[in-house]
Amino acid sequence: MLPSSPEFAAAKVNLYLHVLGRRTDGYHELQSLVAFADCGDAVSATGIARDWSVTLDGPFAESMGDVSNADNLVVRAARRLAAGRSGASPLALQLTKVLPVAAGIGGGSADAAAALRLLARLWEADPGDPSSWSDLGADIPVCLLSRPALVQGMGERVSVVEQMPELPVVLANPGVASSTGRVFAELSGRYGQPLPSPTPPSGLDVVGMAKWLGEARNDLTRPALACSPEIGEALAALAGTPDVLLARMSGSGSTCFGIYPTASHAEAAAAWLRGRAPHWWVKPAILRSGGPS
Repeated sequence: MLPSSPEFAAAKVNLYLHVLGRRTDGYHELQSLVAFADCGDAVSATGIARDWSVTLDGPFAESMGDVSNADNLVVRAARRLAAGRSGASPLALQLTKVLPVAAGIGGGSADAAAALRLLARLWEADPGDPSSWSDLGADIPVCLLSRPALVQGMGERVSVVEQMPELPVVLANPGVASSTGRVFAELSGRYGQPLPSPTPPSGLDVVGMAKWLGEARNDLTRPALACSPEIGEALAALAGTPDVLLARMSGSGSTCFGIYPTASHAEAAAAWLRGRAPHWWVKPAILRSGGPS
């Protein structure tokens, strides 16, 4: 059966992210609307091995550092799924790293979730309830679904959202890594309030969706800016692009996104940004209304 066709690890975008309070276990209570882009990494299996391993290629492979140890999230997810299936042989995995690292768009969680989907396909196995993977990574449950969803709790409560339009966007990363732990450590003051209606009403077009999202926020923006002022530059640049409907940071940074009326507007805005910040990672994309094909 090997080698397999690659499994796509789509970029995750937090359209809004509300931090509602701190839990007794030290984690934070969140409310977030998440969508997934048509750009991302890829995970494939290249053969049976004596032990689990991951090799890297792609434009951001060097940013990953050493992935040969057992602490790698892809390997940990693979080992855990294999442990529940008799006769599951270790595999050599290949990770094509297209997305920037520590960038607020899924990263290791999206890659681990793609590995789980890949192995489930190869073994005809069921990875189980997505929430059961939240202890391995808070974003793994929603990345396992890889479709628009409302995320609550610390990431373990995920509800699919059906009524979202496809959204043309530009993703922009100013070339800095953002530490989620450090950003949360900078969080101070009163916690935010949840949206009374946390999912969009049906029938919205792109303009209506951007207007609806304008009533929400990303509560990690201020602490992220304190850690990495370059994020503010990316936000300001996106806000200054022609025809932008909304500019916001995703996750705990450092990637920001702008929403545009059409894909053509997004591509023009991306070209505009690249001309002014050629060292940034800039990608026009579509946030999909459905799940992986």
